[in-house]
Amino acid sequence: MALPQDSAGRDANLLMAADLAVGRGGAAILEGVGFVLEPGGALALRGANGIGKTTLLRTLAGLQPPLSGRVEAAPESLAYAGHADGVKAAMSVRENLDFWAGLFGVSGQAEAIGAYALEPLLGRQAGALSAGQRRRLALSRLVATRAPVWLADEPTAPLDEAAAEMFAAAAAAHRRRGGAVVVATHLECRLDGARQLDLASFAARGSEGTP
Repeated sequence: MALPQDSAGRDANLLMAADLAVGRGGAAILEGVGFVLEPGGALALRGANGIGKTTLLRTLAGLQPPLSGRVEAAPESLAYAGHADGVKAAMSVRENLDFWAGLFGVSGQAEAIGAYALEPLLGRQAGALSAGQRRRLALSRLVATRAPVWLADEPTAPLDEAAAEMFAAAAAAHRRRGGAVVVATHLECRLDGARQLDLASFAARGSEGTP
């Protein structure tokens, strides 16, 4: 998918949040969140458990509406990998990749297979994969969709060191091509030069910070 461009044909900012308030059950947990993500950029959302990292990431992805403020990104420019792996258990690994790429009208399966060493698993039913293999498959959707902006919730939490390095390498290659990455994590984010956004600074007044 082509990156958005300004009127002069230059790459524009890929994602912007402006005075964003997000919440659960209609109650605000974060307020006044703002940032701009440029081509090649990376942003790590930080904070204690329950502060709202996942809620903010889901709002950025368009999976829930903000309470106020706005999110700006080009249509179909965001790919999301959350805690739930989103893998179709009855389908093979290859069929899952084909499905995700088809949703975006692209053909990034070969790159996704290489990025996460999925070649030996292509014919295996996704429901028969180990937890680590399923997570690798789930993260590979970010590559397969060719979306300019990746949004990933605790992407390396269930992975061994080798698989976590696969994510780091895939994200680095994506950024070199002009893409951008946002992760919500309490671990090492594995994104060189990533900006850190401490969400404690945006906690809504009266928020208890519960999951």
